[in-house]
Amino acid sequence: MNIDLEIFSPVHQIKDKLFDEQDLKVFIKRDDLIHPIISGNKWRKLKYLLKKAQAQNKNHLVTFGGAYSNHLLATAAAAAKFGFKSTGIVRGETVQNDTLFLCRLHGMNLIFADRESYRDKPALFDKYFTNNDEAFFIDEGGTSPEAAKGCSELIDELTETYDHIFCACGTGTMAAGIINGLQNNSSPARFNAIPVFKNGGFIADEINKLLTSPANYNLHTDYHFGGYGKVNAELIVFIKRFIATTGILIDPVYTGKMLYAIYDLAAKKYFNQGSRILAIHSGGIWGLLGMKDKF
Repeated sequence: MNIDLEIFSPVHQIKDKLFDEQDLKVFIKRDDLIHPIISGNKWRKLKYLLKKAQAQNKNHLVTFGGAYSNHLLATAAAAAKFGFKSTGIVRGETVQNDTLFLCRLHGMNLIFADRESYRDKPALFDKYFTNNDEAFFIDEGGTSPEAAKGCSELIDELTETYDHIFCACGTGTMAAGIINGLQNNSSPARFNAIPVFKNGGFIADEINKLLTSPANYNLHTDYHFGGYGKVNAELIVFIKRFIATTGILIDPVYTGKMLYAIYDLAAKKYFNQGSRILAIHSGGIWGLLGMKDKF
C-alpha cells in the first residue's frame, strides 16, 4: 500500500486591529486541515516512520503517550488507514476518556504503564514485544530523524516569503524539521519556537540533536502558562476570542500558546513594522477533549 496523504494545508491571513496598526501581515498555515485525525505535525512526523516500518516488513506500530495524547490517536488512525496493527502504551493509571475511546475505535490496543516504568520506553517495548518480529517502535510524539524529515517538507509547500515563522514546541522535532527546511531552501525567515513546558530552555538541546547543520533561531520561553497542559483564564479568554473571530479551531496545549505569543509580541512591538509572520497550526485539536472543563 502506498503510504501517503494528499496534503491540503492552505495559508490564511489573520486580520486584527493590533496587526493593522503596525502594518504586520500575519498568516497561519492550516496543517490542521491535512486530515480530520492524522492532522498537523502528526502526519508529517508519522509519514516516514510508517514507510520505514513497511520497508522492514513490520506491521504492528507500538508507540507511547499520555491519556489525552494526540500522537496516540493519530497513530491509531494512521495504522487503521494504512493496514497496520497498533498498540499504545499509555502513561499513568488505567482511565477511560474520549481520546482513548477514539484510539480503541480505530483498533488500537492500549497498555497502561506506571509513571516510573514509562520513563524507560525501550524497556517497556522489550517487556511486551521483545519476541515480536512484527512490532515497530515509535517514540513518544514520533520523535526521530524521520519525523524531522517529514516536518521539513512543510517549507517546500510555501509559495510566499516571511520574516518570521512560529510554531509551538513539545519535543522539538517539528521545530528542527522546519529549521532544516528553511536551510534547505535558503530561506531568510527567522524561526521562532514557543516551548509549551515550564523552563523550556532545554528544548534547544532537543532541537539541535535533529538539525542537519547548526542554525540560529529564537526561543521564547515565557508562554508556557504554568507548564505542559497548564492554562489560565487569560489564555482561555484569548482562545475563545480567537476561535469566535476567525473560525479557526485551536487547542490550549500547543497552537493556542503559540498564537498568544505572536499577539503578545506584537503588542510589545517586537516585530519590525511591515513584517510578514507565519504561524504554523500544528493540529492537536483533539486535545480540546481533555480541556472541556476549562472553557
